Amino acid sequence: VVLSGKGGTGKTSVVASLAHLASEGASIVLADADVDAANLELVLSPKEMERHTFSGGKEAIILPELCTGCGRCAEVCRFDAVFSEDDVYRVDPTGCEGCASCFYQCPASAIEMRDRRSGLWFRSATRFGPLFHAHLYPGQENSGKLVSIVKQQAILWGAEHDADYVIIDGPPGIGCPVIAACGGVQLALLVAEPTVSGVHDLERILATTDHFQIPAAVAVNKWDINPRRTAGIVGFCRSREIPLVGRVPFDPVVTEAMVQGQPVTVFRDGPVSGELRRLWDALRQELSD
Repeated sequence: VVLSGKGGTGKTSVVASLAHLASEGASIVLADADVDAANLELVLSPKEMERHTFSGGKEAIILPELCTGCGRCAEVCRFDAVFSEDDVYRVDPTGCEGCASCFYQCPASAIEMRDRRSGLWFRSATRFGPLFHAHLYPGQENSGKLVSIVKQQAILWGAEHDADYVIIDGPPGIGCPVIAACGGVQLALLVAEPTVSGVHDLERILATTDHFQIPAAVAVNKWDINPRRTAGIVGFCRSREIPLVGRVPFDPVVTEAMVQGQPVTVFRDGPVSGELRRLWDALRQELSD
């Protein structure tokens, strides 16, 4: 799994390149675990093969034919999701938290708790291998459940088809979606950036991987835009005995590749492609140890 502790460090660009390099000599399965803003598909141009509805919880529905208009539901709703319009009570689905207080308090049993359609998850085909990804509807809570589904489906597909690697593009931050994405993986690649908060961000995500006893390796992206900050990250990795498996330089060709919907490693010449190939070799060595 590729993580960073924050967004914008270049995880997806790295994952797309790893997918290209890994697929040259192995069979792979890809998973985009950033269900809030999945963007691996922007680089891989997948063809949708399957689509499934995701239910993230329950929501209350008032049955008008049974409702007596007593207003008890509005009284007990702590989220002000129940309102009256022309003496008819309704539930605002954007305000309902699915706590079911109204369901249990309704004297006429006029309320049902129904599955909330919270998003979609997909299996798609790419030129490197199958991609499992998802789309969370606006305003829906990402508790990690959808991330777990995406990851589990990728792992099951990999096991069924004897894939060599499952590569997961992890979500930003250190919260529940990240925990769901990294649970049970063999290795976490942490992409750091040479900024003022670079070491702090690295410490945040390392605390997460350490807690769950997940081996970690570090790569510094765009290391040459601030060599002094990069040196700080290198020193931090040495002090913690964490493998530093790559230092990817800055190059506008990365943006050009993204615009063309290609991993940068498709362009074989250049320092970025060369370093990413060395990064993949180092990761394979870490996985084989």
